[in-house]
Amino acid sequence: MRCSLLVTTYNWKQALAAVLASVRRQTRLPDEVIVADDGSREDTRDLLLARARDFPTALRHVWQQDLGFRAASIRNRAIAASRGDYVVCIDGDMVLHPDFIADHLALSETGSFLQGGRLQATADYTRRLLAGERPSFAPWMPVDFTATHGDERRHSLRWPWMARHKARSAHAGVTVMSCNMSFWRADLIRVNGFDERMEGYGSEDLEIDARLRNANVRRRRLKFAGLAVHLLHDSRAPVDPEDLSLPNNRVLQETIRHATTRCELGINQYIDEYRLPLPDLRDAATVN
Repeated sequence: MRCSLLVTTYNWKQALAAVLASVRRQTRLPDEVIVADDGSREDTRDLLLARARDFPTALRHVWQQDLGFRAASIRNRAIAASRGDYVVCIDGDMVLHPDFIADHLALSETGSFLQGGRLQATADYTRRLLAGERPSFAPWMPVDFTATHGDERRHSLRWPWMARHKARSAHAGVTVMSCNMSFWRADLIRVNGFDERMEGYGSEDLEIDARLRNANVRRRRLKFAGLAVHLLHDSRAPVDPEDLSLPNNRVLQETIRHATTRCELGINQYIDEYRLPLPDLRDAATVN
């Protein structure tokens, strides 16, 4: 099974460098890393070319013009460009446990997708991770276990046997976050990826979760495995992300109401554009 790791980023190259360093340490490397770039400055590509020189797996870059927060669009481009059977999605501020990719692949099952969590770093720990410190996952690690969408202290432990039990549970949890999710690429193509009507922060992950489940693709929990530390930064979230008057939430409610399985404005726009593989930046770095 070939695996594509998609990393969304926007103008925070220091965080992206920390994420890529954690990818290098994976016990099971992805077969390719695609950096899904929502309009960053040229210095992000400069960083990628510098890191590509000795990167241990294929490193590719998908960029789109900066027209505001368009996570749905850049993820669709990256999915269309991917060549893996299985797609793992993270954000460019998630520093990974060394077994992160191995855990996603070990717990993957046909007819389902995985929803993982995150541990919220404190401000001081964020500075240390950005400076190159490796995360050490333990119940006493310097993260905020009370943060919104932060995991409980016990979830800082990697217990594969408990992870298998949680993944088998009929209760799929309530939290949906695209910063730590994985899918069969064929399922993403079937529902046409993320709905690009959803621009600006929020709910594009909830909406694709709803469409996948409408299409009988089961959401399964990834707990006690697939661990990652989220770097602290200012949030672009609205004051009330659940405000039903927000445009993205109106799209989400429409999907739920009509049991929609396939969006109209999705991956299909890019399949022909990315029919040929993206260049591996390691080749460009060698030339330069």
